[in-house]
Parts: sequence; structure tokens; C-alpha cells
Amino acid sequence: MLFRDSAAAVAAECLSGALFLRLTEQFVHVHGHKPGSSEIRSWERSIPALANALTDAGLGRVEMLLEYGLPLNSKRADAVLAGVHPHTGLPSYVIVELKQWSSAEPDDDDPSLCRVDAYRRAVLNPVDQVRGYCEYLISFNGALAEHPERVHGAAYLHNATEFGVAGLFEAEQNQYGQLFIGARRGEFIDFLRTKLGEASGAQAADELVNGRIGPSKQLMAAAAQEVREREQFVLLDEQQIAYRTVLNSVRRAKQSDHKEVVIVTGGPGTGKSVIALSLLGELYRQGITALHATGSSSFTTTMRKVAGARKREVQELFKYFNSFMTAEHNSLDVLICDEAHRMRETSANRYTSAANRTGKPQIEELIDAARVPVFLLDEHQVVRPGEMGTVAEIKAAAAKKGLRCHVVPLDSQFRCGGSDAYLRWVVRLLGLEPGGATAWEPDGRMRLLLAESPQEMEAFLEEQRSRKYSARMSAGYCWKWTKKVAPGQSLPADVVIGEWERPWNVFGDRAVEGAPPAALWATDPAGFGQVGCVYTAQGFEYDWSGVIIGPDLVWRRDGWVTDRTASKDPVFKKSTPDAAVDRLIRNTYKVLLTRGMIGTVLYSTDAETREKLRELVGTAALDSQPHAAVPAISRG
Repeated sequence: MLFRDSAAAVAAECLSGALFLRLTEQFVHVHGHKPGSSEIRSWERSIPALANALTDAGLGRVEMLLEYGLPLNSKRADAVLAGVHPHTGLPSYVIVELKQWSSAEPDDDDPSLCRVDAYRRAVLNPVDQVRGYCEYLISFNGALAEHPERVHGAAYLHNATEFGVAGLFEAEQNQYGQLFIGARRGEFIDFLRTKLGEASGAQAADELVNGRIGPSKQLMAAAAQEVREREQFVLLDEQQIAYRTVLNSVRRAKQSDHKEVVIVTGGPGTGKSVIALSLLGELYRQGITALHATGSSSFTTTMRKVAGARKREVQELFKYFNSFMTAEHNSLDVLICDEAHRMRETSANRYTSAANRTGKPQIEELIDAARVPVFLLDEHQVVRPGEMGTVAEIKAAAAKKGLRCHVVPLDSQFRCGGSDAYLRWVVRLLGLEPGGATAWEPDGRMRLLLAESPQEMEAFLEEQRSRKYSARMSAGYCWKWTKKVAPGQSLPADVVIGEWERPWNVFGDRAVEGAPPAALWATDPAGFGQVGCVYTAQGFEYDWSGVIIGPDLVWRRDGWVTDRTASKDPVFKKSTPDAAVDRLIRNTYKVLLTRGMIGTVLYSTDAETREKLRELVGTAALDSQPHAAVPAISRG
């Protein structure tokens, strides 16, 4: 969170103007950049409205936790009010979403979405927004998980009149989501008095802040239940908008007998695959013909294994992009293309029969296969020559066919402890975004450590596994990969760094002497002990990630130098331009560095690079006990 104090103290700080300076300073510390002018303006206008409502209600001792960061997620609730229930004397919490809107209308197609003049696209109804925050906090904070009755949610539109937002009341309201407006401020004050008493809320706030943070619901372990029981994952904000955009497109396509294309974009951990699984489960239960497809053997195989463990028909929901070469036009209602940045130029390969070598672009095959093709992608995760799947390419293909195309960007992310600062640090470190490499400033969400040797890295990760955390080691593709292992033989130790030797993960779909097949390396506990490459790590996550930067990317003087001769990746041909190799190698390390949910341990095989990393990261000891991420707190 950015700030915490009693309502009376917050009201006084608002009056003096000091609060907004504190919030700005703390925002810069936590996020690594200044808040936008619109964010500062919302603080200046909305926080006083809430603080004054509390003091007028006689609740000046209630604790206000401002810009409260949701655990394992970069989303922030505007305010969490912590106090004591007026009747039970037990801790009681109200999560408040504040809006400056004076007018808003429900979306014509979906009351859970609304239209506001300031935004080009439909946005989530604030009632549904705050309800999602309540449900998410209950799922991930131990102080609330056993006591969901202690949590209430309210959206307070303090500038709104009855006339301006009357339509928003059409959205379902319940304990976790109720709507209040400035024109009926007395109702909001009465609501607060029924949930919070006059006693100090400091202890209740402490319980919330110190509540045990549950581990993220890892995608593969939840896939089977998700396909059958959609509430396994809580979708927030833009995720909910993306989910509803697809469902609304499906409904329109069925009613009007036409096609629509939906593109969902987002970086690692923004929940693209969670949306994909939620959609698949919902469509499957509605009896709508839908399939899930990826260009990743590891991802598809794992989905089939886990989600379809007991039902053959569930396994058949998961396909590959090249499965639709001969599909009839619109044979599906929906085709969900996950990891769409891994689409190829064509589906044809050396095994494709001559009759099917039409030269048709793969993107067109996928669009043609369903009434509503859905593409979920991250343009910064292209790691092979020939991979395509940018927003521009998909929009162009849709326009060529005269199809309407919706684009939904996902901003917040759930991987890397929900740390926006860490993701920004990674892309700047690798030169994928401007600004240059910067020193890492710990943000309380993601841990970043350096190892002085691969032995030290492995020992540290092994220790985390003994504490029930998942962990994997991965590396740049800088060592030969033995792909054929004779029956009865162990995996050869291909990755050699000094006296340290370990095998690559298994190549292929059969286990080798206890080591899992490639597709299950990231999810099977037996995957620890083999070094994963980008093709087996991409799309997956684990608690602790050890990353070995090989000699294909080294720091020299004032920047990175890629050495294509150090790469053993067979996808790089002589004809692959140097610029493409440089971009793909950097993207590879971006993927590897963003797999961890709690922390990353870095090691470079190059001495000069290690020295630069020490300068940027520091030299924190690897033997320190990992701890739950605790948001930074500023208190008056």
C-alpha cells in the first residue's frame, strides 16, 4: 500500500495537502516512476471525499489503507477500511472503489460493463470491479480466507447524481459489491456505520497486513477444475472485460450469423491463459463448440495431461495451431488461440502432404476456422525466427476479410509477485524498452538475488524446495542438447560450467530414468535437476526461478553484446539476420527472467557481466530465508 493511517489523520493530511506529496513519493519508490497526472488528480478529489464521509459518520478511528496492493498481483484497491464491527466486536473490512464520474451508462450488451465519456472502450462497472477485489482478497489473504463474512465492498461515485448514473444500479449488488453516489451521501454514511464501529481499527489493519499470503493458484494444477468449475480463478478488471468481450461477441455472432475477431494482449503473468481457461470452461458448459490451441508442445501437452486426466473429451479440447489446415469455414463457434505470438507463417512442415501445402497463412486458417477466433498474445515473447502474431498482423488479416476486430489490453500482472517494478527492470535491463539498465530497488513483492556460481544457485533453490516452494533452473541455449538417449541410460550432462554439470531437460515425450518428458518439465517436481530451455519454460511459472545467462549475451563497457556463435539453438540459420538473432536472444532471457512468482536468482557465465549485475542488483546473501511479500508502508 502507499499510505496507512486513521480516517481522522488522513482527513487532516488532505486538508494540509501533505498527503498527496507522501502518496507521490511512495508511488515513485514502489513503482519506479512518477504517477500520472490523472492519478494524482483522483487522489486529490476522491480520498478527501471518503475521509470526510468517515469522519462525518463518527468513524475517525477507522484505519484507511490507501492504494492497497492485492497480493501476488499488481492491481491496487483504492482504499481498504479496517475497523471493528459495531455489533460483533470482530474485525471488519470495507473495500472501496472510488470514482470521480458524474455520469455513466451501462453497456447496451452487458450491464457488467459501462460507458464513460472519458474512455474509448467499455469499462467494468465499479460494482463488479470492487466485487472482484473482495473475492480476490478472500482467496489470497489468510486473515480473510476463513472469515469471508468480515469483508464488504462498496463503489462510491462521489460526484454522481441519480440522473447521471441511474443505469449502473442494474448491475447485481451483494455483500461484496454495492453502489453509492454523492447525491445520496447519507446512504453511504449509514452503510459505513453498519459495517464499522467507532473503536480503533489499528489491530484489524495489522491482521490484514500480516495475513498469510497464499501462493498463486498455479495454472496447470487448476486447469482440470477450471474447465468444469469456472470460479476456480477470479478475473479482475481488464481480465473480466476481455472475458465478457468474447462472450458478447459469441452471442452477437450466433444472433446475427456473422464473425468477429478478439485480440487480448498482455505481458507475462497478466492472466491470458487464465482468461483462456475460464472462457473454455464457460463455453464448454454452455454447449458452445470451442477449442483451445497453442503453438507450444509443452503447454498443450500439459493442458491435456492435467485438464483431461479423467475425461478423454476434455483432452480433445486442446489442439495445436497447425491442426486447422483442413478445417471447414466456421466449423467452430469459438477458437481460443493462446500464446498466439507463437503462430507460424504457415502450418506446413516437412510432414505435410502435398495436397495440404496450399501456402495459406496460418493466421488465416485460424480466423477461418471459427465464428469468433480469439488471440491471446505477448509481442515480446517471440523467441524463434518465423514466429509471428502481432496485433498489427492479426488486425490486417481480419480487415482483409472485412471482419470487426476488438483489442483488449491487459495491464496488471500476477507473475513475479505482481511486481510491475520488476518487469520494468527486466525489459530495461535487456534493452527491450528505452531508458537503459537501472539499479534494482527492492519493492517488497519480488526478490532478485545473484549467485556467484551455479553450485550456489542450485543449493539455494534446493533449500527453497525443502521449504515446499517450487523451483527450476533454466539457461540460454548455449550448450549442445543431446536429443537421443539410449534406453536404460541417464541423461547426459550437456550443460557444463566449470566443475558443475547438469543435463538439459528431456527432449521428447517420454520420461528418461525418472526425468519427466519435456512437456512436463516445468510442472513435474522431478523436473528439478535438469536445466530448462526457453521452449520448455515459456508459458509456465514456478515460485523460484534460477536463470543462467550464457555466453550468447554478455555485457561489454556500456551495453549488451549478443554473440550468435555462442548460441547452439538450431533455429538460427545462416540466413537469419544478426538483428533478428539479437532481438530473439534478448526476448529469450526476458521469458526466462519472468517465470518466477516469488523470486529470481541470476548467474552469468561471464565475469564482466557478473560484475555489471553486482552493480545493478547488489550482493545480497543467498542463504536468507524467503519471506512473504509485504507491501511498502508509509505511515503518518
